Formats: sequence, C-alpha cells, structure tokens
Amino acid sequence: MLGKTSPTTTAELGKALRRRWRLGEKLIESWILLAGILTIVVLLGIIALLIKEGLPAFWYTPPWEFLFGTKWYPVSEPPTFGIMPFFVATLWITLVATAISVPIGVACAAYLAEVAPAKVRETVKPIIEILAGIPSVVMGFIGLMLLSPLVQSAFNLNTGLCGLTAGIMLSLMSLPIIISVSEDAMRAVPDDFRQASYALGATKWETIRHVSIPGALSGITAAIMLGVGRAIGETMTVLMVAGGALAVPVSPTDPMMPMTAAIASGIGNAVRGGLQYQALFAIGLILFILTLAVNLIADRVLERQKRKFAR
Repeated sequence: MLGKTSPTTTAELGKALRRRWRLGEKLIESWILLAGILTIVVLLGIIALLIKEGLPAFWYTPPWEFLFGTKWYPVSEPPTFGIMPFFVATLWITLVATAISVPIGVACAAYLAEVAPAKVRETVKPIIEILAGIPSVVMGFIGLMLLSPLVQSAFNLNTGLCGLTAGIMLSLMSLPIIISVSEDAMRAVPDDFRQASYALGATKWETIRHVSIPGALSGITAAIMLGVGRAIGETMTVLMVAGGALAVPVSPTDPMMPMTAAIASGIGNAVRGGLQYQALFAIGLILFILTLAVNLIADRVLERQKRKFAR
C-alpha cells in the first residue's frame, strides 16, 4: 500500500544514519586530536626557542651569577647580567596581586553563585566579563593617572610608581577571570549537595564554606592559576606603573622592574644574537620555568584537597 515503508527500507535508512553519525564522530575525534597535537607542538616549539636563544647566555654568565647577581649592565664593558632585582620584583608584584585578587574574587564568585538573585547575577556577570577585555595599556594609564597619586599620598612616598601600584592594578586585571571561572565552577556543583546540607541544619554560610567551595575546588584552583598567570606574565601595565628601578626591592612600595618589563624594555635595543639578546631570552626561559613550577605546585595542592574532600 502507498504511504507505508517496508522494514527493509527502514533498516537501510537506520544503517545509513548510523554510518553518518560514526563518520561525524570520527571527524570530531580527529579534529580534537589534531588540536591537542597542535597545542603540544606549539608548546614544544616555544620551549625549544627559549632554550636555543637563552641557554647560550649561561655560557658567558654562570647560572648562579645570572640568577643571584644584583647588577644588570648589558652595555658596559664587560657586560654584567644579574636578574635578582627583576626576580624579586616579580615575586613582590605577584604576591600583592594574588593577596588582593584571590579572596575578593572567590568571595564575589560565591556571592554571585549562591546568594545573589538571578537578575543581579545576570546583570553583574556580563559586566565583569567585559572588564576582562580592557587592554593592559589602558589599565596602565589608569594606574598612572589615578592610582599612583593615591598610593604616593597614602604611604608618603617619593613616587607612586612602585610595586604596590603595579600589584593593585594586576589584581584588578585578574579579578574578572577569577570571578567568572569560579562562579561557573560553583554553579556546576549539584544542587542535591546543598539541599542535603540544609537538611542537616547547616546555614547558608556553612553550606558555601563546606559544600559549594570544596565541591568546586578544581574550578576555583584553575581560576586562581589563570589569575596568577595573568599577574606573572603581564607586561605593559607593570612597565608603566612599577617604577622601572634596577635595584633589589625590599618592600612593595619600592620602585621596581619585574622580568616581563625588563624583557619588553630591553629587547628593542638588543642586537639579535648578541649577549643582551640571549640574556633577555634567558629571562624568558626562567619565567617559563617559574610559571610551570607554580602550576605543578597547584596541581599537588589540588590533589591533596581532593583526597581530603573525598573522605
């Protein structure tokens, strides 16, 4: 009869659809594999470039003197390369930025995910995500014109261009990333966990502290690492507001020059293949190793917290 489909035709259509699905799945799997391989190749290429260009600097200056030397005179005779001022400045600025951005960022994420009404969350979160796209040079101008005079008057300094100003600006740049990713991670915690906590008599704060934050710990850790990575690797803002001093800073209120600013300010004057050029690439290599070490430590802490939470 017309209008009816035979079982044979239906089976053939089903086989054709399954073949299409399998072909689509294989294409998607191949694309994901290619993207993963490309990422690894790019990373290995960056490492190879840093080693190729930066390692020869240690043939001229021994690693111990390069790491712990306090004088950076690339155009003197003979040239002197010691990155201790840059290294200490990077630590100071990253410490200030992390100390400000992490507690504020996680607290804001907890408020948006657990406390704020839906209308407030839908209004505030897009604004926060827009702030993440502000160019670093604009943030540098804001720090130069607005924050630096405030820091100078508040701490009675000779200049407001110092590590504290740079750390505060970097914390503002890291906050949108920490808030957005942490809020998504907390909202991904199953609601059954919260209901079980309330059923046992826990308050809203106790549920956030003992259920939501531990349950979203992997996402929060990833958010913090992204924020710390932004603070360590930022260039333009710290170049504009950190002060640019070559001495070893003893406090956050001292003018200083972190490693990224040293590379940005010196690479334009360095002769390609020269000693200064190689020394700047060596700084980049050390910066890469420092970032890698931070991520490895964070992974260890995360695994320990996961085992603790699993109990």
